[in-house]
Amino acid sequence: MTETTVTETGAATGGVRTLLRLEGLVLFVGMTVLYYKWEGSWLVYVLLFLVPDLSFAAYLAGPRVGAIAYNAAHTYLAPVALMTLGLAGEGPLVLSIAMIWLAHIGIDRALGYGLKYSVGFGTTHLGRIGKAQ
Repeated sequence: MTETTVTETGAATGGVRTLLRLEGLVLFVGMTVLYYKWEGSWLVYVLLFLVPDLSFAAYLAGPRVGAIAYNAAHTYLAPVALMTLGLAGEGPLVLSIAMIWLAHIGIDRALGYGLKYSVGFGTTHLGRIGKAQ
């Protein structure tokens, strides 16, 4: 994992990319198991799981706006803050939303859907996806 090769966008490669994807898988599994232990509603899980992907619609306004919206919905910042608020305020719905959101981000990362660069949807911090490969 000492590979230092980087693509023109700064995307992770080699062992680093593999570690980032494994982190995503662990996050997905961990949040899903935690949600199960929390005894959250699986209907809510299914209904909310793909909500962050609504940020794709921002690509209609162009790749820069799309990348900003997608990245805002796919970073750990908001769901971790939400989870903290849910724990501090003992808000079960807030905690459920945070766990589902983090699970979504985790599976996206495990599948190689990283944070987007403004050059287009297919260029991510985990490498190129789709037709851009």
